[in-house]
Amino acid sequence: MNSESGRPPPVLTVAPIAHAEGPVRMPGSKSISNRVLLLAALARDRTELTGLLDADDTRVMIEALRTLGVQIEAGRERTVVSGCGGRFPQRRADLFLGNAGTAMRPLTAALAFAAGAYRLDGVPRMRERPIGDLVDALNALGARIRYEGQAGFPPLRIEPAGAASGERVAIRASVSSQFLSALLMAAPLIAPKQGLRVEVEGNLISAPYVQMTLALMERFGVAVAREGARFLVPSYVYRSPGVFAVEGDASSASYFLALGALAGGPVRVEGVGAGSIQGDVAFARLLQDMGARIEMGPDWIEARAGELTAVTADCTAIPDAAMTAAIVALFARGTTRLAGIGSWRVKETDRIAAIGTELRKLGATVRSGQDWIEVDGPCRLQEAWIDTYDDHRIAMCFALAAAGGVPVHVRDPQCVAKTFPAYFDELYRLCRGGAA
Repeated sequence: MNSESGRPPPVLTVAPIAHAEGPVRMPGSKSISNRVLLLAALARDRTELTGLLDADDTRVMIEALRTLGVQIEAGRERTVVSGCGGRFPQRRADLFLGNAGTAMRPLTAALAFAAGAYRLDGVPRMRERPIGDLVDALNALGARIRYEGQAGFPPLRIEPAGAASGERVAIRASVSSQFLSALLMAAPLIAPKQGLRVEVEGNLISAPYVQMTLALMERFGVAVAREGARFLVPSYVYRSPGVFAVEGDASSASYFLALGALAGGPVRVEGVGAGSIQGDVAFARLLQDMGARIEMGPDWIEARAGELTAVTADCTAIPDAAMTAAIVALFARGTTRLAGIGSWRVKETDRIAAIGTELRKLGATVRSGQDWIEVDGPCRLQEAWIDTYDDHRIAMCFALAAAGGVPVHVRDPQCVAKTFPAYFDELYRLCRGGAA
């Protein structure tokens, strides 16, 4: 990879990748990291977190929790959170949450009945990411949340509210499962003695992320009874598990598994495997369906090249990893159709539009709709300058196109700092015979 002395370059060139192999340890899962930071902050006693992701999204969560009065000692090997027992010490705060949906949505729910006055905002793109379904559910319980700008979007103003009222609340989660996860994590603190019933209206998107939330809540002492789309959350103050080890990030693993499938391999990702609570481990099975050779252990997955063929896949459960599948489709015989990806439109950018635009720069034939995309392969790739839209996942997955024997020039490569600051360093290390 090319770089300028001492500073990230505006454009990073990934040279043609002839071969890649070796092990790579995944950084901590973003989804797990920000959830356990909040749960540890709300719990009684201290929690020692190991393997926590050190990236932009977790930094804004840590800074927000500190602003709210939570003591956090962040070190290289461990992070210690001194929980506040369900009541944030600071009753007035102005929180800047960047473009971290895993901070904005859960903190909105956690602060809705915290008896304080809070303002939550982020970067311009965050003001385009919806939050209305969560706010509607919280306000239905008696919260006092209002929009400072466009209805349904941040910035938000939270005013002091009394105790939550009612034994039941409905929430829509067809746009983002983070709305439901946020409400569930806050529910033990606001539930009446008999518990709070949370019911999902309509479809639930990205269901494995909700299952992850429930598993993490249980680690902090809260067992949620679930029956289909209905959840009964008990009234409880979270209890620290003492020590919690964060898994490696399964979404980030998808790039390196794809690299092994496209550039020979074997590439082994470490820190995430068959024992993971993350839904994106299912990407390994999708790769296998496309013809890659996959092996898996409790905390590792390995990918090697195979003859790749197109698939039709419902990616509702793995929307982040599905982006990587769009790149693999360039190398697969036939038309790959990825469906159930409507949530791409409300992520860091409109990912359906962005991925279609950038794939066409590489020479691909692409069709798309509201919640699907089709890519014809195999494609004769051409050199391209890739715009990343300040979206870390666009940068990471499009770098893999260099396995097609052409240089790929990635604009604004430093956007990967959102979840994986060392991504291009690890890509370079694994490549043989000419990677950037």
